[in-house]
Amino acid sequence: MYDYDLLVVGSANADLVIDVERRPAAGETVLGGDLAVHPGGKGANQAVAAARLGARTALLARVGDDGHGRLLLDSLRAAGVDTAGVLVGGAPTGVALITVDPSGDNSIVVSPGANSRLVAADVRDAGKLLLASRVVSAQLEIPLETVVEVVRGLGPGGRFVLNPSPPRPLPSEVLAACDPLIVNEHEARVLLGDACVSADPEDWARLLLAEGPRSVVVTLGAEGALVCDGSGVTRVPSVAVDAVDTTGAGDAFTAALAWQLGSGAGPAEAAAYAARVGAVAVTRRGAQESYPTAEEVGAL
Repeated sequence: MYDYDLLVVGSANADLVIDVERRPAAGETVLGGDLAVHPGGKGANQAVAAARLGARTALLARVGDDGHGRLLLDSLRAAGVDTAGVLVGGAPTGVALITVDPSGDNSIVVSPGANSRLVAADVRDAGKLLLASRVVSAQLEIPLETVVEVVRGLGPGGRFVLNPSPPRPLPSEVLAACDPLIVNEHEARVLLGDACVSADPEDWARLLLAEGPRSVVVTLGAEGALVCDGSGVTRVPSVAVDAVDTTGAGDAFTAALAWQLGSGAGPAEAAAYAARVGAVAVTRRGAQESYPTAEEVGAL
């Protein structure tokens, strides 16, 4: 019996968001709207998204002993996330600087701060938390060595989900554990490198699967998503909505997908549910504030 449906091991950031008419080119200064500060970070976002949907969720992360850290802890606890694994201190809380244009597209620069101090020893110390979790999800806003330790600490039957963002080459040990590896178009191209000889996302999915993951999901924004495993490639359609802000939508998708897979849903069914969760999220401002409950997803 697992105590948690989902353990997220990853980053926790304060999102500093400015609306702009257009994102600046190199060397250019543009004026934006008022600064808004929101709880964010790919790890914390996934944890909040899953907990809002009803999953029993825990987070292993590190924040600073500062106002941004307290903002994050308050948001996590309000959503129902177990924060016993959130470590405090060692560096200031990570910060993401985000510009959002009128179409809802965003550009993000991250200062990792305390996230870079979440190390392999912290994962080993949290071994009981990993063993108590049906699914463990990670991203790459924490050190890669920490993610490797997560893979090594998985319990028998535990499932590992990875969104390699920001993308970088992955060791075979990590790739072999991914079920699924979840990438967007940019991440797919970076991971494939010279092997990306096709413009067809279905080919990307097959090429990535050949690298060793047990399954692959490629998200395509308004074009939906692709699910690829040993049985082939399945296209999952998107949900048509008026996007306001795409910040954190990919995190909501990943969290929903991981939870549904752990609950026994098939890959395509889980991806379709996750697409609905992401669709609700982009119709609202912010990241964690935009995440829906299961009832809201059902209504969509």
